[in-house]
Amino acid sequence: MTRREFFAVIGAAAAPIVTQLAWSQTYPSRPVRMIVPLAAGGPTDVFARLIAQRLSDATGKQFYVENIPGAGGNIGIGRAAHAAPDGYTILVTASGYVVNPTLYPTIPYDPVKDFDPITIAVTNVVALSVNPSVTTHTVDELIALIKSNPGKYSYASAGAGQASHLLGETFRLKLGLDLVHVPFNGSGPAIASMIAGHTPIGFTSAATAAPQVMDGRLRGLAVMSKARLPVLPQVPTMAEAGHGDIECDDWLALLMPRGTPQEITTLLYRRVADILAQPAMKEQLAALGFQPVGNTPEEFAAQIRTDIVKRAKVIQDAGIRAQ
Repeated sequence: MTRREFFAVIGAAAAPIVTQLAWSQTYPSRPVRMIVPLAAGGPTDVFARLIAQRLSDATGKQFYVENIPGAGGNIGIGRAAHAAPDGYTILVTASGYVVNPTLYPTIPYDPVKDFDPITIAVTNVVALSVNPSVTTHTVDELIALIKSNPGKYSYASAGAGQASHLLGETFRLKLGLDLVHVPFNGSGPAIASMIAGHTPIGFTSAATAAPQVMDGRLRGLAVMSKARLPVLPQVPTMAEAGHGDIECDDWLALLMPRGTPQEITTLLYRRVADILAQPAMKEQLAALGFQPVGNTPEEFAAQIRTDIVKRAKVIQDAGIRAQ
C-alpha cells in the first residue's frame, strides 16, 4: 500500500467520527419540539418532561413538550410523522404506537416506514387501583364484588388500545367479568375520573396512580410487574395476588420522522442512554414507577415489528375495537 492509499483508508475510517463530532458541536442550534400524543399529566407526558429537562441541561438548548392528544395517540403521531426530518421534532410515545395499526381501520402513519427509531427509554408499569368507596382491599375481593354485581362497575384506562386497556380486557375476559370499559385520552384524565368516583376502578400507569394512592385518594390493589415498585412497596404484584398470567409490557420511546440525518439520531440515542445511566436519574425513574431500558435504534426497530404482531394477537383474541 502506498502512502497516499494508506492515508486515504485512514481518512475514510475517521470520516464518520469527524462527522459525528461536528454534529455534536452544532446540534441542536435552536429549540427542539417533543410531541407527546397523549394528554398532559399521564406517564408519557411525565417522562417526556423529565427527559426534556435533562436534554436541555445537557445541550444548553431548549427541548420542550407539546401535547397533541386524541384518537388513541393517532393525531399526535400523525403530526410527528409529517414533520420536517431535520432533527427538531421528536415523538415521545407509549406502546399504543404498535397497537393502533391493528386497532384502527386507518391511521395517519406507518409505524415501520414513517419514523426512525431512537430508543425505548423506559418501561411503564400498569397498576390496578380503586376509588376508596369500593369496599375491597384485594384483587380477589374486587373480583367477587364485580361478579356479584354484573354490569354495575366500570373501569378506566388511558385509552383504547393502550397497555392499560389491554390489561383491563385481559382481566375481564380471563375472569369472566361483566365489567364496562371507559377509555380516556391518557392516564391523567382516567385518574381524575376515578378520584371523582365516576369510574371507580382503573388500570392506569403506576407513575400516575402512585401519588393518589399515597394520599389516600385511591387504593392500590396490584401492580403488573415482576417485583413490587419502590414507589408503592405496600401494593402486591398481580402474581402475588394470584393472577400472574395477567400481564402486558408497556414502554415509552423516542422516534424521529423518517429521513432525519443519522448523525442526529445516533447522537440523540447516545445522549438519552447516558442520561438513563446516571444514578440520580435511575433513582428518580424508580420513584415514579419507571424502569430504564435505553436499547439501541436497531434493537428498537426489531421490537417494533415484533410488538405489532404480539399486540395484534391480544387485540384479536379479546375482540377489542376502537371506541
